[in-house]
Amino acid sequence: MDTALADRLAAVDDRIRDAARAADRDVSGITRIVVTKFHPAALVQDLYALGVRHVGENRQQELTAKRAELVGIPDLTWHFIGQAQTNKARLVRAGADAVHSVDRARIADALHNAAPGDDVLDVLVQVNLTDDPGRGGVVPEEVGALATHVATLDSLRLRGVMAVAPLDEQPARAFERLRRCADAVRAVVPDADWISAGMTGDFPEAIAMGATHLRIGSAITGPRPPRD
Repeated sequence: MDTALADRLAAVDDRIRDAARAADRDVSGITRIVVTKFHPAALVQDLYALGVRHVGENRQQELTAKRAELVGIPDLTWHFIGQAQTNKARLVRAGADAVHSVDRARIADALHNAAPGDDVLDVLVQVNLTDDPGRGGVVPEEVGALATHVATLDSLRLRGVMAVAPLDEQPARAFERLRRCADAVRAVVPDADWISAGMTGDFPEAIAMGATHLRIGSAITGPRPPRD
């Protein structure tokens, strides 16, 4: 076992507890997702041995490959956090237990149409907190309408919202806007209370603004290996 990995995981968990305490929140209401982008499946095995039960992937190809390689590991929840494409919806749905990046009705429909039998998939509405229309996510003003559409698809369970804080803004201000978007989603689906926000550089601010799911990569996994 890589002792450095264990040390990094413990250090991040200490920071999560400190941030939760500072925000007067119960840390048990916060899920830490370890993002393993570009790392091998063996790292996921090591993380599992350290108690990690939630992992995240940005790319469908990696999600599919790693889940297939680790099919025998129980109680491991796979979160897809990258940009979803309609032509890959079936593969994303087959590999993910939760999809954080539903940002338009077409993606929601594609994931719904890919449902195998009575299976229900957890999904979140991704919100674009920037002024750049090219970034992933629905604009805040359209969150309620997209949530209403997703709620009509019985193979999808709307869980809440997800966003990435802009680089040119204080994270707390951006996450405050996301919290208002979360309120709009809960007006449609009252128990859709997930707020997926906060990464390596800004997760304490996300916790202060109510994040329930943190997506943390390099602070735990270490530097990403070079791509082939």
